[in-house]
Amino acid sequence: MYQAFLSKLAAFRILDPACGSGNFLYLALQSLKNIEHRAMLEAEQLGLQREFGEFNVGVQCVTGIELNSYAAELARMTVWIGDISWSIRHGVQPSKEPILKNLERIECRDALLNDDGAEAEWPKVDAIVGNPPFLGNKKMKEGLGADYVHALRLRFNGRVPGGADLVTYWFEKARAQIESGAARAAGLVGTNSIRGGANRKVLERILANQTIFDAWSDQEWVNEGAAVRVSLVCFGKQAQVPRLDGQQVKRIHADLTAELLQGGGADLTVAHQLKENAGISFQGPVLIGPFEIKGEVAREWLLEPNPNGRPNSDVLRPISNGRDITSRSRGLWVVDFGLMPQQEASMYTLPFEYVRKHVMPIRSKNPRINRRERWWVHGETGSGWRHLTTGLSRYLATSQVSKHRFFVWLPERTWPHQTVISVGRSDDEMFGILNSRFHTLWALRLGTNLEDRPRYTPTTTFDTFPFPGGITPDLDPKSHPTPITRAIGWGRRQARRSA
Repeated sequence: MYQAFLSKLAAFRILDPACGSGNFLYLALQSLKNIEHRAMLEAEQLGLQREFGEFNVGVQCVTGIELNSYAAELARMTVWIGDISWSIRHGVQPSKEPILKNLERIECRDALLNDDGAEAEWPKVDAIVGNPPFLGNKKMKEGLGADYVHALRLRFNGRVPGGADLVTYWFEKARAQIESGAARAAGLVGTNSIRGGANRKVLERILANQTIFDAWSDQEWVNEGAAVRVSLVCFGKQAQVPRLDGQQVKRIHADLTAELLQGGGADLTVAHQLKENAGISFQGPVLIGPFEIKGEVAREWLLEPNPNGRPNSDVLRPISNGRDITSRSRGLWVVDFGLMPQQEASMYTLPFEYVRKHVMPIRSKNPRINRRERWWVHGETGSGWRHLTTGLSRYLATSQVSKHRFFVWLPERTWPHQTVISVGRSDDEMFGILNSRFHTLWALRLGTNLEDRPRYTPTTTFDTFPFPGGITPDLDPKSHPTPITRAIGWGRRQARRSA
């Protein structure tokens, strides 16, 4: 039994498919050697002899994949030094002929795609560990190239959502290895945003046939000198009591919350978009270009005439971004030609000339044809939002990313920046519901995170929120009075009478 255990331990294989300079492989090898050492010490206490040679844990137990050739070579050196230093610390004489041998088990190649665009294969191992690269969905084309990202998304279509971050591809690959029997378990580090949005789909896919048996939902981490927030996730087909943030639980959900042993802990990942909430909440349109101008400039332009006899107020409006909502407003305005054709827009002389001078040079290089050719209009025109707010005097708005969740009123004339989530309702009833603790807690659970700041989204947060019966967003409070709206109306009438 003793020799069989040591033999099994020496045959244990660990893969880091994004090994960098080998830190995870170093720690994995140290852990295996520590287990082996403890087994030998306990065997000696029972009168057995230590075993050396073919049964010993060594560098053959770890394997890695790394795209950067320098980092791959450094990882090989790290593993060898780790093996030698462990031996010296524990009184074991390392081999001297030679001290460092070739370590081909650490490969220098892409872990996701082959050169021909086919999916890269990973070796068969017992466990997969690692800290895959953190690169957000919107930065992938810039960091990896548009062609590579297109090939990657095409190859993983149906397995990884198109809007997911790069790190999720390693989670999906590890899941597939376990499912096929090419691995038994995996433990990976991901940004804490893996708990929500498109990223969470890979964890939901894991939970379809496997379990998350150990996880830390939100931890501080340092990545290339930058402080980030991460989630540590261990998954596989392990039959054991799961642990979340160090505490035993009954089940871990895809958003890295848990069903508790004593009961409680609903799985809110099954919440879906409700038809009653559809088409009411929007993310502010993306400008794509410096359409913003200082308030004093806008106010000067408002006094200037145009060839068409129309005022510049037709195409100038205040703009509010997330920071304007959470702190002091910048007081900026925006040039907004809406859906105007170029000839009509050019009749507003000063605003059009500003956009021609400052926006057109940037938009002329945009990869999207429509944005290149229609350079005088915003990247997204917000036509749905314009229609929804027609006739409203105000609307509700919140910063998309903020440590604290609250909604404020903005005048209908104010244009919401892309960092603002807006709700096309002007009634006090909706204001009260969205600022209630019920909705705040829902937003914290259903939203995603950017570092330590919760992110609010129309689709996952607003559209899924179960509003009270009779007060759903699709109902006009004027034509569907409720006890709350009747009370508000009564209060206003009493105030007018008192006045």
